[in-house]
Amino acid sequence: MENLEIGKKYIIHSYKHNSKIHRAWDEAVLLEIHDDYLIFGNEKTKVTESDGRTWRTKEPAVLYFFKNKWYNIIGQYKKDGIYYYCNIASPYKIDHDAVKYIDYDLDLRVFPDGSFKVLDYGEYNYHKDLMGYSKKLDMILKEELSDLIEHARKKDMAFTPGTVEHYYNIYKDYK
Repeated sequence: MENLEIGKKYIIHSYKHNSKIHRAWDEAVLLEIHDDYLIFGNEKTKVTESDGRTWRTKEPAVLYFFKNKWYNIIGQYKKDGIYYYCNIASPYKIDHDAVKYIDYDLDLRVFPDGSFKVLDYGEYNYHKDLMGYSKKLDMILKEELSDLIEHARKKDMAFTPGTVEHYYNIYKDYK
């Protein structure tokens, strides 16, 4: 694995289980390195979909990628509070200047008041059948979703109040 560098810009590649690219973000600045996770920041970042369409993120975001957890967490800094968009996904891998992971469709949306909603069960079940997720993988992904919900309920880890704001301020210094 390459030497990671705080303040350096990386790209992010999301794949599907069949190894096909799903989505790519053209920039994320590495803010902090931990033994088991990395924290990045970005804002108004260009996103390219698998069909070639592009769009830009609307708000500042703080991204958490885990080495041993089957999810990643994006804290979105909006005018009315912090929202979280969490992807059930493989642990990250670094390949040159890219953070790579497999997206498994299930998502958790956490709102500023702490309420949450699980999204994309239909897409998950469709891809599970289409791509032949094993029973073991299906079990891991559902257990990790439960783990993620528990962290959101406890307001710990990335969900700790003030955390996204703290890392966004660090990101602004690198911008």
